[in-house]
Amino acid sequence: MTLRLALIDDEPLARLRARTLLAQAAVPVEVVAEFGESVAALLWLREQDDAGCAPDLVLLDIQMPGLDGMTLAARLRDLRQPPSVVFVTAHAEHALRAFDLAAADYLTKPLRLERLNATLERVLRLRAALAPADPVSTLAELDPSEVFVVQDRGRIERIPLSQILYFKAEQKYVTLRTAEHSHVLSESLTELEGRVGERFIRVHRNALVARAAMRALERRADDEDGGESWAVQIRPTMEWLTVSRRQAGAVREAMAQQG
Repeated sequence: MTLRLALIDDEPLARLRARTLLAQAAVPVEVVAEFGESVAALLWLREQDDAGCAPDLVLLDIQMPGLDGMTLAARLRDLRQPPSVVFVTAHAEHALRAFDLAAADYLTKPLRLERLNATLERVLRLRAALAPADPVSTLAELDPSEVFVVQDRGRIERIPLSQILYFKAEQKYVTLRTAEHSHVLSESLTELEGRVGERFIRVHRNALVARAAMRALERRADDEDGGESWAVQIRPTMEWLTVSRRQAGAVREAMAQQG
């Protein structure tokens, strides 16, 4: 498998070094686009997503004029086929926030070939694991109760319940999240809870999470009030979702049952 990669960095020399190392990488890589600023990159990535040919990976600088890399990465999560994101920066202090954005990895400048190879191999394994061997036949064999049907941008898609990580209410809509895609729904969480059954658990008034996707439960800093609150980590995206105090016990018990 060849990884299709978009390179986004406002420093020409940094892009040149990245291209040079990518050409020497142990993992086959095709650089399909290169950008020196993030707005044009975002527009291009949205066009590629709409066309169904988004790249597998974005190698992304953090400190750039206009939209910084963190903001761009957050917006990429709204795509139907979000690419894996690897941050490349001279500033190591951004690492924690990078992984909160479900980054596949975080590389510091100057890039080193050995470290880059390890990252590319990790992304390759992730993309291969997420790709079903035969999605058409797999869906056809599933019981209708095991498939969730969504209408997204004029298209009807059938998503196996086993691929759904969570549903999260945001403003007037609910986001359905799989490892690679996000879909916007018009139904309420209460309606969805009745449809998806016991394999999901309500962790907060705004989130319904697949029991099998819960990786860790811990106390984390709360950006809203400066205190701490419970949060559950979702695999394989490694995102953290807030857990209400009332539901923390139920979430802990569900995770224990999952083993």
